[in-house]
Amino acid sequence: MGLDRWREEDDWPLPDTRYEDYFLRSAGRANSAEGDGQLHRRAPDDDRSDSYSYDPLDPVPTVGGATLGFDGFAGPADQTDVERRDDVLCYTGESLQEPLEVTGHVTLTVHMSSTAVDTDVTGKLVDVFPDGRAIILCEGVCRMRYRASLSRPQPLEPGQIVEATIDMGVTSNVFGPGHRIRLEVSSSNFPRYDRNTNSGDPGISTTGTKVALNRIFHGPAHPSRLTLPVIARPR
Repeated sequence: MGLDRWREEDDWPLPDTRYEDYFLRSAGRANSAEGDGQLHRRAPDDDRSDSYSYDPLDPVPTVGGATLGFDGFAGPADQTDVERRDDVLCYTGESLQEPLEVTGHVTLTVHMSSTAVDTDVTGKLVDVFPDGRAIILCEGVCRMRYRASLSRPQPLEPGQIVEATIDMGVTSNVFGPGHRIRLEVSSSNFPRYDRNTNSGDPGISTTGTKVALNRIFHGPAHPSRLTLPVIARPR
């Protein structure tokens, strides 16, 4: 993708993969693509946080992605409408001067707190084109009670900051000159993932749902970051 070219490899993951961290930054208002969220290679100097309300009865809708299709559509969809929502945090890198290849496993590490005993954190990697289109590349979710173990769920303590790693799947894409890397962070992507009721109930019934105020922390004490598998080689 990006170069519109097939390439064969002998190993996976690629042996020359260099994992690079892109740190989350903001002045405290990363809500929507119009907010002040940024992605930087250098870690921020001060600690900040961004917050949003997640309502299970008004989840962020699935638009494209690696699905079998909803309403007959899947794949590389434009996320512009999703990124207008106040419950979607957007962190965007600077316009690239040179092509950047990302091939392999993508992960997101977040430091977060919630007013709920359980909630989700979703991540989405997006390629922002010079014309403003925001095309989804890969995505993932972490149900916070399973952040450490699937067999030993751990409820959240409301207000306590915890660390979680979100597996965002794999991709192979060349971000072209003039493109920007964007990370979306939220707590739902429905119906791609079932909604967390925020109640701690392991079922999927929406009975007893609660609105959660979720906060993403970033800075020296809480280095929330997107980790990309970068491939640098002569073309």
